[in-house]
Amino acid sequence: MDGKKNLANEHSEDMLIVVDQRDQVLGYEAKAKCHEGTGIMHRAFSIFIFNSKDELLLQKRSTEKLLWPGFWSNSVCSHPRKGETVIEAANRRIVEEIGISTQLNYLFTFQYQAQFGSIGSENELCSVFIGFSDDPIVPNTEEIAECRFISIDILKRDLQYKAEVYTPWFKIEWQRIRAEHMDRIRLHK
Repeated sequence: MDGKKNLANEHSEDMLIVVDQRDQVLGYEAKAKCHEGTGIMHRAFSIFIFNSKDELLLQKRSTEKLLWPGFWSNSVCSHPRKGETVIEAANRRIVEEIGISTQLNYLFTFQYQAQFGSIGSENELCSVFIGFSDDPIVPNTEEIAECRFISIDILKRDLQYKAEVYTPWFKIEWQRIRAEHMDRIRLHK
């Protein structure tokens, strides 16, 4: 397979929201174009779902993904489409990717750029949300190769010794969640 992988499953023609670092809309561009080269900055979101045991739901990205295939990442991540707010998109994708619905709580927004070899990159202004659920997970197999809940202690060790199996955005987001937002997770019980 060439460097273009199976983009049909990734909605490569979805029109994403191109923004500047202050989240001002600059226009719209196809998803595939936003991820070429060093990328075009666009809105994105990441969702972290915890169960009542304070375990985090991780997903292993499908091997058909263009960027970071087969890497472990947060529960759900994607992009709002043209005409969609970030929270509308987050609520849509949580159902599409893992088959549950839950109230999402906003934590923070940050900008990052990460290059995946010569294939392409992420260049995103990413909003991060947390949610809580003990509902059964039904992973979308076109998006997700595997799911698992992991304790915070085991995840901490994993990131010390096997950080290379995790997506770059997950590592950035998790570090900030641990530093600034763990009280919101533990108080949820």
